[in-house]
Amino acid sequence: MPRYFLELSYKGINYSGFQIQKNANTIQAEAEKALSILYQTKFSLSASSRTDAGVHALQNFFHFDSDIEIEKKILYNLNALLPGDIAAKNIYRVSDKAHCRFDAILRAYKYYICQTKNPFLKDRAYYYPYPINIDFLTQLADTVCGYTDFTSFSKKRTAVKTFQCSIKSSKWYWENECLIYSVEANRFLRGMVRALTGTMLRTAKAKESIHSFKKIVESLDCKKADFSPPAHGLFLTNIIFKEGILNFNST
Repeated sequence: MPRYFLELSYKGINYSGFQIQKNANTIQAEAEKALSILYQTKFSLSASSRTDAGVHALQNFFHFDSDIEIEKKILYNLNALLPGDIAAKNIYRVSDKAHCRFDAILRAYKYYICQTKNPFLKDRAYYYPYPINIDFLTQLADTVCGYTDFTSFSKKRTAVKTFQCSIKSSKWYWENECLIYSVEANRFLRGMVRALTGTMLRTAKAKESIHSFKKIVESLDCKKADFSPPAHGLFLTNIIFKEGILNFNST
């Protein structure tokens, strides 16, 4: 059966995450509902990255199978059916064996922090009015790249079989009014980016050493990490697939 990748962006503040749940509004539920109304048949989506409740995405991908020939021109009608905080950006006909989760080789997240109260950043950045030593945070971010086991930064309730992640980039920088933690990896664990962000901020605020941060990583104990940064500061920004996945020619 023909397979399609659907590219979406969304503001997650009003949703209980991506994955469909009973008695909760989710990104998956809204996307499936819009497609079902448009084509008068049931659709079932699978996600590239299952963002948590309140997390935003500038880019996320979902795949589904359908015997219906679906063209990019339907995006206008699809967007008319989707809520205002979810946008369909593109649709791709892909190989029948393509998988938007397993064929993704890189995922990128950014966590936004603002140090002055700003009503226009209220739902898009973590208000953190404490002194920040960006040089020390940069050293901590560099340290992250030296590890592959991130058990300490994964929430307990997770179905993963391994806590191994390959970090490609980890850095802090200022952009306009926000301090941003940017991290790229082949995969991420549940709560991982927020835990890394919170633990680095806590370490810097307490003026602890890099060695103390390393001890948290190496403890493989999530109780020692800080998961407190709110979801609304986190953005899934980019997903990179294996070469040719999005350029499939079905003819």
